[in-house]
Amino acid sequence: MTKIRDLHEAWLEKPDYRDAYDALEDEFSLIRAVVEARLQAGLTQAELAERMQTSQSAVARLESGRVKPSATTLEKLARATGTRLKISFEPVLDTISSS
Repeated sequence: MTKIRDLHEAWLEKPDYRDAYDALEDEFSLIRAVVEARLQAGLTQAELAERMQTSQSAVARLESGRVKPSATTLEKLARATGTRLKISFEPVLDTISSS
């Protein structure tokens, strides 16, 4: 049986797939950061939801990437996990044009 990881690696060699995957990297990074903050705090989704005054299903949607969180939601998550929200912008070298 073929594993999804193996398919993904093979598909990454296709330019169209690679471009689509790269376009989603920021979303993947945010999802990883949200899950990591919860795990580092030692919380279940239900415990995090209680601290954020929301539902466990809302936390699950946030962690799945099905919703795009607002800054307010991310601030609540930071407080609930004992972390600080930090947003930064970094140059993307291949898209910056010189003036």
